[in-house]
Amino acid sequence: MNDDVTRGALYLVPVSLGNAPWEHFLPQQVQRIAAGLRHFVVENAKTARAQLKLLDFPAALRDTDIRELPREESPAALDALLAPALGGHDMGLMSEAGCPAVADPGARLVARAHALGIRVVPLVGPSSILLALMASGLNGQSFAFHGYLPVAEAERDARLRALEDESRRQQCTQIFIETPYRNDRMLDALLRVCRAETRLCVARDLTTADEWVASRSIAQWRKAPHPELARHPALFLLLA
Repeated sequence: MNDDVTRGALYLVPVSLGNAPWEHFLPQQVQRIAAGLRHFVVENAKTARAQLKLLDFPAALRDTDIRELPREESPAALDALLAPALGGHDMGLMSEAGCPAVADPGARLVARAHALGIRVVPLVGPSSILLALMASGLNGQSFAFHGYLPVAEAERDARLRALEDESRRQQCTQIFIETPYRNDRMLDALLRVCRAETRLCVARDLTTADEWVASRSIAQWRKAPHPELARHPALFLLLA
């Protein structure tokens, strides 16, 4: 590493939660910054190229340096990914959807950038977690995101009961997600396991034409028709 070279910045570039044009979810200044980058670290190169097209990326993608995050994020591997910034070039970090390093890989790359003295710049964009919380009507002063819950039924049900108990004690909104093809099973489990008075919000396809958000008590959910959730990205939020 040449300490005489001015380091570039690592920009955290948000992308669409669906396939909307960038004007629907990003400020113009964010699009301008992203369009000016020529080095990217991403989760999946194919998806990243599609997202860059949505951003009206002006350069030829075949000539753009797009590298995927490795499975083994050793310091040496992370340093190699950050080489453009160490050499004085600005670069971007992109996730599959929404904000990088939030419910997505990338946090260790960001931490390594800080350790190497690289400026980290978060850019404004959509976060499905915060959008769902905003739309839920649940407690936005105290909340926790838990990612994916266990797949096995007994473990999942136990985890749901534990989250509900914690929510009741701390008045904390519990937020979690599921693989889209298991969304229906998650909703069924919530309606079976949780208490009638617990409030549940389901937020589906946020920022897209199919966006749908409903927030009800478990008792009300049990009486209502189930929404179409299979193969749709969704978040679940509960407050006991």
